[in-house]
Amino acid sequence: MEGDTGTVGTDRQTDRQPRIDLKEFLSCRTFVGSSDISSILTPSELNHCVMILTCSTLKMAESKDIQVKELDKRASGQAFEVLLGDPAPDAKGDFPLSPPKKKDVSLEEIQRKLDAAEERRKNHEAEVLKHLAEKREHEKEVLQKAMEENNNFSKMAEEKLNQKMEANKENRTAIMAAMNEKFKEKDKKLEEVRKNKETKDPTSEGTSED
Repeated sequence: MEGDTGTVGTDRQTDRQPRIDLKEFLSCRTFVGSSDISSILTPSELNHCVMILTCSTLKMAESKDIQVKELDKRASGQAFEVLLGDPAPDAKGDFPLSPPKKKDVSLEEIQRKLDAAEERRKNHEAEVLKHLAEKREHEKEVLQKAMEENNNFSKMAEEKLNQKMEANKENRTAIMAAMNEKFKEKDKKLEEVRKNKETKDPTSEGTSED
């Protein structure tokens, strides 16, 4: 047996049985019958395992709520009976058996809660009124701006129309002046033609006098 490595086995039975892990054996992960233990462990190894189990059981027995009772020894080993004690009367569980009782609320506490609720209602109403006033002010500003833009557009349109009418009036005056000038020149030419004709044909003038 190798005490430090945690493995048990027999040198004389190496050909028949493989060596096993001591921790696995003690934690009951390896299940063997009483008839197979003698073929796996030597008497010294078996006594060593019994001592380890006894020490572990005695450590558990140090608790006040656990009692260990040794039973009769048998040829296959030694047995123990573990008795769990009753829970302490003042022990508190993780979850209470009954829900906690609600504490009585005084009239002052009720009045205080009502006053707080009324204060919250007033604050909320004031916030709503403030929001509505801001919204109306914004709408008023938008409407005022739209009216100003409309007035500016109307003024600009009127100014453009006046400028256009003035330009048309000036053009019409210039056209009339040009036409009058042409008429004057035409009348002047006709007068010159008439005078020239009278100068060239004096007989016609004397005949007309007779």
